[in-house]
Amino acid sequence: MKELLSGNEAIARGAVEAGVRFAAAYPGTPSTEILETLAACDGIDAQWSPNEKTALEAGIGASLAGARVLVAMKHVGLNVASDPLMTLSYIGVKGGLVIVSADDPGMHSSQNEQDNRHYARFAKVPMLEPSDSQEAKDFVVEALKISERFDTPVLVRTTTRVSHGKSLVKLGKPVTLNRTLGFERNARKYVMIPAYARVRHAFVEQRLEKLRRYSERTRLNRVEPGSKALGIVASSIAYEHAKEVAPDASFLKLGMSYPLPVEKVRAFARTVRKLVVVEELDPFTEEQLRAAGIKVVGKAPEYMLDELTPDRVAEIISGRKKVRARSAGVPPPRPPVMCPSCPHRAVFHVIRKLKLIATGDIGCYTLGTLPPLNALDTCVCMGASIGAAFGMTKVLDEKARRKVVGVIGDSTFVHSGITGLIDMVYNRGITTVLILDNRTTAMTGRQDHPATGRTLKGEPTHRLDLAGLCRAVGAGDVRAVQPFNLKALEEAVRSAVAFDGVSVLIVEQPCVLITKERSTEVMHVELELCRKCGACLKLGCPAISELEDGAVAIDPVLCNLCGLCAQVCPFDAIHSTPRC
Repeated sequence: MKELLSGNEAIARGAVEAGVRFAAAYPGTPSTEILETLAACDGIDAQWSPNEKTALEAGIGASLAGARVLVAMKHVGLNVASDPLMTLSYIGVKGGLVIVSADDPGMHSSQNEQDNRHYARFAKVPMLEPSDSQEAKDFVVEALKISERFDTPVLVRTTTRVSHGKSLVKLGKPVTLNRTLGFERNARKYVMIPAYARVRHAFVEQRLEKLRRYSERTRLNRVEPGSKALGIVASSIAYEHAKEVAPDASFLKLGMSYPLPVEKVRAFARTVRKLVVVEELDPFTEEQLRAAGIKVVGKAPEYMLDELTPDRVAEIISGRKKVRARSAGVPPPRPPVMCPSCPHRAVFHVIRKLKLIATGDIGCYTLGTLPPLNALDTCVCMGASIGAAFGMTKVLDEKARRKVVGVIGDSTFVHSGITGLIDMVYNRGITTVLILDNRTTAMTGRQDHPATGRTLKGEPTHRLDLAGLCRAVGAGDVRAVQPFNLKALEEAVRSAVAFDGVSVLIVEQPCVLITKERSTEVMHVELELCRKCGACLKLGCPAISELEDGAVAIDPVLCNLCGLCAQVCPFDAIHSTPRC
């Protein structure tokens, strides 16, 4: 039986077929759909965790109790989970444990373009790289076997194109694992005090040599004979592009990219006149082969940027860059914008009006940095807004530091903002944090989190009290406000930044995409009253457009009656009217 599956759906299917009992993740594009798919599968306890570190730590516990486990995250999530990963490499597993790292070449939805193949070498654990949905499924099954055979966590690296691309997948039957779950005490293996860790480090080095030998003979790394003139070493989606560009070439297809099968590549190199490595982002494979004394053709530094395409792969293989004519009729790129009636828009309007410095974070509200709002000043990583705001106030003078606010979403605050707030309180900060609570993890597709009161499976659970938590860690001024009353919002922000200590303002309004309520009225511009001042256009609302004569109009299809435009209009030219 075959089904058309995305790479993420296929990974979930592989987990089902391999007998995975526990799965955890924090949602992050391009990995989110893995856990959403698993949530609908019987026999698997699938959960959203507050962050990737807690997801992996829960996975470690389930593995040590004997269950097979899958933990998923996007590439920057592995940075958060790297602390337990490094020591997990020493501890090893009991039940197989697979960590899916979904990289994002081209930064379709990410703040950087890091190549997580380096984590395999850093942690000294194996890495598999599927190139299509069939392999995505099969490699999860194989990775769990490798994990248990070699007593190691296994990284499975996908990219955005593999995660979201669809292809036919031949389904297998789920295995029945005849094993009794339970924890067996073994302090020398599971408790990494220095005396035990020294012994386990030696084990890691010995295991790596065994994995090297396995990589040389596994069917995951296969030779596909072709023309003797050209041999290509490739993995992941780069393999698919190279096959399209040079179908007659000989290929060494890497399914297990670390440890690299150096001797297999060396033997392959002797069969072709020219050997080219095709890989996205860093020259990870190329550098290892050069270090082993194998003559290869790599890529120019410019190809380390952005994802590969068949055209770029053709240039790498030929060594000649094509001159591409600009296509006529191609529309300009359309930048992302916050939705009509997005509650974040009001916050950034006030921030801009008060000329505040806003240290930002990862979420829909990151779009507040774009014109016409131009109101977000930094974005580093999950939770960094609070730390960055605190650091600024530590070195700025009294007047300047009163202008600094940290802006963070509800899901991101739970993910990694709480410790930053504790740092502020503990170190006697005079800083303001704005928590934009829209009741969801909006940017990745409106997933639940601990402050929504629902689990991944939609089950009701304890809802984290954000205000109570902030008070509990010592924030001196904690209050909530609704964003669509601009006057009240501005007064609340002014009060928060004037407070002589740590203040937290929670801006509460559900994401317009989760309320599913359609207003019975829409906003309408009285053109005879419009003075073409452009005040409403500065909100950046997609429902508001400028007419040829400079006046404005509001699209009734897009408008959902947040009323911000009427509040900023100095001429009372915008009013509500019944929706047709």
